Amino acid sequence: MTDDLSSAPFVAWFRSVAPYVNLFRGKTFLIAFGGKAIAGQLARTLAYDVNLLAALGVRLVLVHGARPQIESSLRERGLPSVYHGNYRVTDAQAISCVIDAVGRIYVEIEALLSQGLADTPMANSTIRVVGGNFITAKPVGVVEGVDLQYSGQVRKIDAEGIRAQLALGNIVLLSCIGSSPTGEIFNLAMEEVAEAVATSLLADKLIFLSDSQGATDIDGALLDELTVEAAERLISLGDWLSADLKRYLPCAVRASRAGVGRVHLVGYDEDGTLLRELFTHDGVGTVVTRESLEELRDARPDDIGGLVALIEPLEEDGTLVRRSRELLEREISRFSIVQHDGVIVGCAALYPYGGGRAELACLAVHPHYRRWGYGALLMKRIEAQARAAGVKSLFVLTTVTSQWFKERGFTVRQIDELPAEKRLVYNLQRRSSVLIKEL
Repeated sequence: MTDDLSSAPFVAWFRSVAPYVNLFRGKTFLIAFGGKAIAGQLARTLAYDVNLLAALGVRLVLVHGARPQIESSLRERGLPSVYHGNYRVTDAQAISCVIDAVGRIYVEIEALLSQGLADTPMANSTIRVVGGNFITAKPVGVVEGVDLQYSGQVRKIDAEGIRAQLALGNIVLLSCIGSSPTGEIFNLAMEEVAEAVATSLLADKLIFLSDSQGATDIDGALLDELTVEAAERLISLGDWLSADLKRYLPCAVRASRAGVGRVHLVGYDEDGTLLRELFTHDGVGTVVTRESLEELRDARPDDIGGLVALIEPLEEDGTLVRRSRELLEREISRFSIVQHDGVIVGCAALYPYGGGRAELACLAVHPHYRRWGYGALLMKRIEAQARAAGVKSLFVLTTVTSQWFKERGFTVRQIDELPAEKRLVYNLQRRSSVLIKEL
């Protein structure tokens, strides 16, 4: 084993993904990508990452597009590429090019997912990829006087059939074409297929791989989280968004409103972005949700495990006083927590001492989230609870964060200003600073 693999950072990272592995097992993810993603150099490593998700027990549906490949096929035959709005005008000659291009990509993806060389991440994998007539299509028809002919929309999804294949452990691979009950074939928008399938399955995640790292503001800064309301505002104002984002973001909003758990917008032009989005705290793209991923609330008994995971590292390095699991269970009602996407990332507790005095204790925020202002948010919540309980003076003991508290209105005081019962248990070896804030 190399030094890199045996290092503490690698071990810490590997342990940090365990909550996501447990959370994702048995969940349904739909990954949607256009023809550019498959034509690029990272198509092979994308297959590796899909294989890893499948190996971890994620139920996967893949939906692919073929826009650049269709364009290439049209050029080879000397045919024009005509659009009206967001749809291609697909006549009889164009639909033949669509079928050829989609068929080639479908076979290429199957081949990528069938790799199994001993020196690749897919060695010993047993991925089964299945397709089928899961999508029933209908024509778009005439729009503003233009007959779109063989351009179609999704009429119906065979969700039961897809679920049956997922239950067998198969990856379901769907393309951007569908057939009608009359046997006609229609060219569909990949993003609309992905939206329809994810909505029908009530997928836990819909992931769009795009030509942009995610949604950005007007200055180009990544927006790592959007509620559907914020996403709708961005759609109406965001002329700066990439071509893919302009098509995918409306689908993300509709899918989220229809019950899809999370919709992720992630770039495909950098290796490993899919895994980094799913298995790291901050992610690398944009996630769209019906409501904010952030939740500030009272702690409950079923939060004990998450609290322990959050505060144990701080107890080990001496930042926090050790608390046994039994003590946490007895005092859980004193705690407030911040959750981000279902993971506890911050906590604080309020301990009243009588005489109008109380302690702000165990204020902790996960290192990855300290720049998000969760510490101040928790402190304000504890202060509000203290005021409501008639507390006039709030104190805190700390060894490393005195400056942070002073910047928020606390002043350094003497040990003898603590309540008598707190002075009796004051740890002289820790030499914690005493800070008090008058409320």
